[in-house]
Amino acid sequence: MTAQNKNDVTNILVVGIGGQGVMTAAEVLSQTALSQGYDVKKTEVAGMAQRGGVVTSHIRFGEKVLSPAIPEGEADILVGFEPAESLRWIHHLKPDGVAMVNLDEQEPPVVSLGLFDYPENPIDQIIASGVNVHAFAAGEIARDLGNFRLVNTVMLGAISSYLPFDAEILKNAILDRFRKLKPKLVDINEKAFDAGKNSGS
Repeated sequence: MTAQNKNDVTNILVVGIGGQGVMTAAEVLSQTALSQGYDVKKTEVAGMAQRGGVVTSHIRFGEKVLSPAIPEGEADILVGFEPAESLRWIHHLKPDGVAMVNLDEQEPPVVSLGLFDYPENPIDQIIASGVNVHAFAAGEIARDLGNFRLVNTVMLGAISSYLPFDAEILKNAILDRFRKLKPKLVDINEKAFDAGKNSGS
């Protein structure tokens, strides 16, 4: 994705399962865009989020944003924390957009309750749809670093090169949060961000 000016609106759709860090990632993206002088709108939908339900967040920023909802087919970036959820929302992506998808499969309660079937090979179906998809094992990267909660930092690192501001700005925004709240986790989050950035390139 090429650099945009503030007259353009950047649309980012973040999807996943409760507990994966979807809302945290959306909040970090929103606050970082706000710090760069953009008008920012964000909306979230959580279904039983505390019990592993599906979670989605729309983030839109530009010089002037009127609505927080991303119209179908207008998302510049789909940040998919879970493959099936990524597949479910892939129709929201622009033809020239990018889908950044974590390979870790997690069945939501609607599947375990027998209300829906988990799709067969969701990554293959996403690829078959013809979109620009980068699928990688963000969960494995987080586990290798010793903390599965690092997935959201890994995913943010992965999309950092596709944003209309420098990747270091997003990285520093993440690290500043940890410097204030949990200084001991700054170094490991820096490694997670860098690993995600390398995987998303």
